Formats: sequence, C-alpha cells, structure tokens
Amino acid sequence: MMRFKIKELLDALFYPCYVALGRKPWRLGYYTAKKRVICAGIDGRAMTDGGALPAGYGYRIDERAVEYPWLFSRLPENPGKMLDAGSALNHAFLLQRAPLARAELTIMTLAPEKRCFWHKGISYIFGDLRDTQLASGIFDVVASVSTIEHIGLDNTLLYTSDVLKKENNPLDFVPAVKEFKRLLKPGGLCLITVPYGRRGVHGWYQVFDAALLEHVISVFSPISHSVEYFAYRPDGWQRCQASDIADAEFYDIHTGAPCGADYAAGARGVACLGMVA
Repeated sequence: MMRFKIKELLDALFYPCYVALGRKPWRLGYYTAKKRVICAGIDGRAMTDGGALPAGYGYRIDERAVEYPWLFSRLPENPGKMLDAGSALNHAFLLQRAPLARAELTIMTLAPEKRCFWHKGISYIFGDLRDTQLASGIFDVVASVSTIEHIGLDNTLLYTSDVLKKENNPLDFVPAVKEFKRLLKPGGLCLITVPYGRRGVHGWYQVFDAALLEHVISVFSPISHSVEYFAYRPDGWQRCQASDIADAEFYDIHTGAPCGADYAAGARGVACLGMVA
C-alpha cells in the first residue's frame, strides 16, 4: 500500500511540470490530472442533466473522464448489492465517493489486484465473466466499465499472466452479457461502457460500432435501455450523436506510436449503455 502512496505523491509533485509541458498524455503528472478531472466530474454532477459538458472538459485525458462520472450519475442513491464486472472501480478515490461508497460491492476480475480494499468491506472474486459460477438474481446493479471489449481477446498484455487468456474470440463478450442479465434481480440495473467508433479488433481490445452495440442490447434483452455517446475533440470531451463518432479511432499507447495531433489519450468515442433487467 505504501508503494502506491509514494507513486501517487511523486505523480502529484510532477503535476506542475505536466501542465507546463503541454499536458501530454501518460507523462508524469497525468494520473493526478486525470483523477482531478474525474473527481470534479463526479462531485460537480457533470453528467446529471444530460446537457453539454463544460468547455474544455477532460482536455487530453482518456475516456475515464466521461465513463466514471456517467456511471456515478446513473447509480441509485443506495445501490444495494453491486458487482463491478472488470475491477474498473478498484480505486480509493472512487470507492470513497457516494453513491458507490454506499454499495455492498463485489469486484470480479481475472487475476488478483496489486491493491485491494478488503478493509472497506469489499469482496474480491477472481474468475471469468463468461462463467461467473455465482447464483442467479443476487445483484441490484452490475457495472462494467470498459471491460467487455477485452473479453475473449489477448488479456496477457495487461491483465493476467495466464496464457490460456491469450485468445482471439471477439464475440465472447456475448456470454458475459448474458451472465450480467442472469446475475441481476428483476428490475436490476446494468451499466456498460465501451469504446465506440470504427469497428476493429486490435489484439487486446476491440472497438464497438452500432451493430455490435445493438447486439449487446439484443443479447441482454432489457425491459428498457438508453445509450449516451461522447466524443473526444482537440479541446476535450463532449456529448454527441452516434453518427458523430462512427469513424472514431482508438489511440493505443501500448503500440509505442506517438499521440495524434489531437493528443487523444485513448478512445475518441465512447458509448455508455444503461439497461434494466
């Protein structure tokens, strides 16, 4: 735990340099900038009214800048029993914020996290979201932030050393989505975010397009659903229509390629899907 605190402190110390050098993604100071944007978005309820985001929102910050505030804005005041399908919420600054802080949270991911918060009463399960082996109808909320685009693909790059998880099955998000539906109580809420734009499979992730997103909805078969779209522009993130990001492309820092002219730090388009079981 101390190692992480030292790392965060070092990043915070470099934040002024990060700003002075043009806020280029993934440099020292970037994590501090990203966390500040996310916390401001959640605490300022940037996503609550469905209107335009503030000018310059999430400038040169990756898609978590919109995904996390969107998720928090859609959670019930008292989420009840909640599954984080993919461990995207396993961060202290998120877990301490309402309404997530009031949830009875279970986190499921492929391999043990380097930092866990069991002392906060959070349960951790390590396994495959395609076959959770959990009882049906036990959760009020299932949240999956930028996770299903990795299911069935090469998860050995970042998430596990298990060579059996070096796969190439792009449609294997389907059994996971079916599991989400099975795990929810009737009337339960499923919240999913994915990178959206020009369809493509890129080793460890894929980008969803309109047809693939519709497939998610069809597989889940909700009693109601809604989708919100966000686009990254050179001046930051903004709400948009699906057609505005139909050709959006993902910048993958792991390829070693330099940032584009817009300095996108990851996805340039995001779809945020809410479904009621």
